[in-house]
Amino acid sequence: MARPEEKAKSMLNRWLKQKAEGEGGSGLKPRKRRPHLATDCKDLNECDKWRSQILKEIGGKVMDIQNTTLPEARIRELNDEINKLMKVKHAWEKQILKLGGPNYTKQGGK
Repeated sequence: MARPEEKAKSMLNRWLKQKAEGEGGSGLKPRKRRPHLATDCKDLNECDKWRSQILKEIGGKVMDIQNTTLPEARIRELNDEINKLMKVKHAWEKQILKLGGPNYTKQGGK
């Protein structure tokens, strides 16, 4: 086993230490997590960003559900997840409208 000094000098350990200190290691901004409640977000641009992230998640799950080789139980799970994401998307759209943004509910939903 390597000595503690050698472990401390390894690239992975230095990167993890920098990440823990909040520097991000590679100079990138640390990723923020989506707020649990849409009403917690007060910035219109950020609300739009979270809504678009949800749309990407929905799209990915819809692509997965169209796989004909999936068992019925997995299809049901995916359907439940999509329905949950649709509710979350609606909450974000309401918050965007409340902040003075565009009304996405009138544009889509066909």
